[in-house]
Amino acid sequence: MIGKKTSKLDSKKRYLQIALNSTLKEAGSIISQLPVSDRILVEAGTPFIKRYGVEGIKQLKKLYTLRIAGEKIHGQLEEFPVQGFGGLSVFFSKLAELNRQSQPASQKLQFKLPFNPYVVADLKMMDRGATEVEIAQDGGADAAVALGHAPIESLDAFIAHCSDVGLDSMIDMMNVEFPLSVLRKLKSPPNVVLLHRGVDEEHYNRQKQLPLHEIRRIKSNYDTLIAIAGGDTHREVQSAIFNDADIVVVWKSFFHSTQHTAQLAEEFLREIK
Repeated sequence: MIGKKTSKLDSKKRYLQIALNSTLKEAGSIISQLPVSDRILVEAGTPFIKRYGVEGIKQLKKLYTLRIAGEKIHGQLEEFPVQGFGGLSVFFSKLAELNRQSQPASQKLQFKLPFNPYVVADLKMMDRGATEVEIAQDGGADAAVALGHAPIESLDAFIAHCSDVGLDSMIDMMNVEFPLSVLRKLKSPPNVVLLHRGVDEEHYNRQKQLPLHEIRRIKSNYDTLIAIAGGDTHREVQSAIFNDADIVVVWKSFFHSTQHTAQLAEEFLREIK
């Protein structure tokens, strides 16, 4: 079996990855309600990154850090809705001001945390592997995501540069028929292989199943973590864990903040124990 590189994730734990794909305001509201758990990974989803760029990744990292530190952020964010680039600039300025007010200037965001916040940058890299890793690193992300359909050279560069700068590498195998065929061509495996049924696939092709059968096939050849995305129901989450997935990615229930956000997160955490 081919071993994996050192990862920030504990292979003995199972994780809930919450993909945030809406606005910064929604992200702040959702994060403010999440249980404080080292088994929750926060993802800057692709639409979120396209909307806010590197600065958006930075803000998610700050917001999650504030949450883990026990700082209240929900009410503060509601007062500053983001509308266009002008509103975004005001939001960043106000958030920075609130951060300064909440802690002495010498501390800023240097909290004593029970665990480190983990943020995934879903860049869906297809080319310029090293460059996109630098984008994730600049945003303070802990992991970056590449597409399995990318050229092998790009994937090799992506994985190598993630290792060099201390990020976890994740390869998204969405629409890849034989994930093992991609992995066998790589110089080194990624930290995480993401088996993914796309949103449009799920919506327009009800017969499309989660690729759970690939989990054990990959694990019998590679010592890598497996994430499953594209199944947000409790039954699908249970199936993913039953088939030995390490990370379950959810987004539908966390697209908008509701009064049930905290309860849903707690329920999903219980499912993946």
